Amino acid sequence: MSCPSSEAPHCSRWEETPEIVLSLLEKMQTQEILRILRLPELGDLGQFFRSLSATTLVSMGALAAILAYWLTHRPKALQPPCNLLMQSEEVEDSGGARRSVIGGSTQLLTHYYDDARTMYQVFRRGLSISGNGPCLGFRKPGQPYQWLSYQEVANRAEFLGSGLLQHDCKVGTEQFIGVFAQNRPEWIIAELACYTYSMVVVPLYDTLGPGAIRYIINTADICTVIVDKPQKAVLLLEHVERKETPRLKLIILMEPFEDALKERGQKCGVDIKSMQAVEDCGRENHHAPVPPQPDDLSIKVIFPRQDDVLISFLPLAHMFERVIQSQWAPTCADVHFSYLPLAHMFERMVQSVVYCHGGRVGFFQGDIRLLSEDMKALRPTIFPVVPRLLNRMYDKIFHQADTSLKRWLLEFAAKRKQAEVQSGIIRNNSIWDELFFNKVQASLGGHVRMIVTGAAPASPTVLGFLRAALGCQVYEGYGQTECTAGCTFTTPGDWTSGAPLPCNHIKLVDAEELNYWTSKGEGEICVKGPNVFKGYLKDEDRTKEALDSDGWLHTGDIGKWLPEGTLKIIDRKKHIFKLAQGEYVAPEKIENIYIRSEPVAQIYVHGDSLKAFLVGIVVPDPEVMPSWAQKKGIEGTYQELCANQELKKAILDDMVMLGKESGLYSFEQHGDPDLDSRLCDVASWKAVYRQTPEGLFRANCNCLLLN
Repeated sequence: MSCPSSEAPHCSRWEETPEIVLSLLEKMQTQEILRILRLPELGDLGQFFRSLSATTLVSMGALAAILAYWLTHRPKALQPPCNLLMQSEEVEDSGGARRSVIGGSTQLLTHYYDDARTMYQVFRRGLSISGNGPCLGFRKPGQPYQWLSYQEVANRAEFLGSGLLQHDCKVGTEQFIGVFAQNRPEWIIAELACYTYSMVVVPLYDTLGPGAIRYIINTADICTVIVDKPQKAVLLLEHVERKETPRLKLIILMEPFEDALKERGQKCGVDIKSMQAVEDCGRENHHAPVPPQPDDLSIKVIFPRQDDVLISFLPLAHMFERVIQSQWAPTCADVHFSYLPLAHMFERMVQSVVYCHGGRVGFFQGDIRLLSEDMKALRPTIFPVVPRLLNRMYDKIFHQADTSLKRWLLEFAAKRKQAEVQSGIIRNNSIWDELFFNKVQASLGGHVRMIVTGAAPASPTVLGFLRAALGCQVYEGYGQTECTAGCTFTTPGDWTSGAPLPCNHIKLVDAEELNYWTSKGEGEICVKGPNVFKGYLKDEDRTKEALDSDGWLHTGDIGKWLPEGTLKIIDRKKHIFKLAQGEYVAPEKIENIYIRSEPVAQIYVHGDSLKAFLVGIVVPDPEVMPSWAQKKGIEGTYQELCANQELKKAILDDMVMLGKESGLYSFEQHGDPDLDSRLCDVASWKAVYRQTPEGLFRANCNCLLLN
């Protein structure tokens, strides 16, 4: 209702009265609150600050500025992608199988990006998002890295692939191309050439030995092999000359070679060409790309078991990408350092993630002794490692702390940073980095932000220390070649065991012979998913042993589920293991060679994936050894002879000689086995090892002590 015009001023004052009253009430309420909290009023605060000296005011302002800076720049903890107390969950009606909780989907991950479902598409995506940025880098001694762009690599791959087609190779997954070379840009170009025309890559590498190479070439019906050095071409020609690999018809060399090598090849029906010549041929006779489909076979990987079998795989590239995407977020600026063998799936998978995001890959010079020099020149951000290298870094750091005071300070600094790591804070700019760890970080180029370790288990002590010292995220994966390198991966924020990858399920089955039962959360690890291999080439029996009728891969490793839903590896079912450097060792093969030594009655060979050497016990023959020792000028009772170091060395020399004659590699040879005078069965030795494995490794000699 409106007021008459003559009363308007009075109405206006009346309407303003409630607002004034409310304002007075609010002010009284504020004063009352300040009085209750015993806080000074604003007027009092102003009077207080006016009473302070200028020096005091400046000091308080500086303190406030420091506090504000710390609040805005303080280190922030990683936000884990899932609840770290429940990193996996049980799959319904699956017999106890568990899956990753990352991503929230119940479907297994087959790809991360819709435009990157095959390895060919992975590279094309990198070409697109990098804007034709640098792709593959190499360097000569004392020079900076030189780079090939993504488009240059793609063009050379098309030319090489077209050249292969001009040399009687066929489009499709029935065509196998061997690659026998160290890591270098031409390796990737050859691989991409195969992908571009749906052919299959078959990697070969030196440590398999000539017998395995012969087996691979014949089993896979390989007619064409691409090699890096003339010496490897000579090795292949020797097989042909002995009529051991009759199907081999073409050897393509990355490096220059002499005419004599070409003439030698012609005499046995093998054409030898340079890689450049094949690329030139393909440039003149270009074929349109025929890329593979997602379900096509992409790569064949050699698995170095005792009988050297081949394995076929799906073209899966993003097994662990969803796990680390939220924390690592790969970009075009990332640089990967390639020195681990490309013949292994571990290196191939890490590289595929880099290519998918348009990153760069720089290769080492080919000399493992120059790794540090190469890394300082490359300054990588991604550094894949094997535990043996981590162990060397750890030992080198502590070796430099050559006094008790330095060691105490180093351990104190490491503990302070490890406390941050445990709370999720990963950084390289703390006071401890400035005082202690900057030199270590600089030895890796100073820009590493992610380390991935695999191929063998890593020591928790070493991993914990290096996470602190290197100031970057360090992840550990578990898997094997048959599941495309990995099936579990460390969850960001949890630096203990790994949880299943989003691309596979994992379950445990009873291992009765080893007394492991799923009812106790222990058993043989089985894996199922799109990352699991299709089978062993031309070996149905072995395929049926590894893959059951439901598609579960039986790994031969024994695992245990932890309360957080992570998997811990606790034992090995199959009698084969990896050393810390990632090399497979079949102990029975070595035992069968060493047992031929005249004074040896029994021998037991074992290894630990945390160690880089083998251990063993030798029991000399009580009837043969005394006379054998007498020939060496050593006499005594049987017990005395077993304790004689000179005789021990003589037996070791004889064993090593037999090992060399039988073609054992250095990592398969014993360094210092222990002599034991007690004859007993091998099972009892294994039982003792399982009870106290760490106590059986001596610190300074390669022997297994059974006393």
